[in-house]
Amino acid sequence: MRVYVPLTLSGLAEAYKAGELGPGPVTAYAVTPALREWYVSDDIEELEYAALSRAAQASLRALAVDRQAPRRRVVVAVDVPDGQAVADPDRGLDQSSLGEVRIAAAVPLSKVAAVHMDADDARADVTAAAEALGAADLGDDDAQFTVDGAEDHELLWYARQEIPHLIG
Repeated sequence: MRVYVPLTLSGLAEAYKAGELGPGPVTAYAVTPALREWYVSDDIEELEYAALSRAAQASLRALAVDRQAPRRRVVVAVDVPDGQAVADPDRGLDQSSLGEVRIAAAVPLSKVAAVHMDADDARADVTAAAEALGAADLGDDDAQFTVDGAEDHELLWYARQEIPHLIG
């Protein structure tokens, strides 16, 4: 099963140093039944992109909390055995947790399929979005527009072997 773990660049550096994503439980995003129902698609690529997008939103939330982290959203795609990533049945249809899963234990970096990260040219929009996130959550339409501006940037794809260059 492919899951998408939201991080910051600082979090990716810590994971690289430790050799794993964790400690557990690790929050990630995946194609869950609730995400399928919400997205209304049977196309697995579209559904995985939706899960990746949810993880990118969670990465932005992490940036809003960690003001010292470089202003780039980071999502790590990881392959885990079916059943290892579990959705909370009590939050299944909660809009804020669509696609969210938990992995009980740390995940070795050897399971990383790819790293998705913002390009340099997204930095200003991601910074503004992280700063506007609180106001957007409270219903400010202008702040939501700013947050949506970060989502206009596609995350770039990197191989696991490129992690040292990304964090260096």
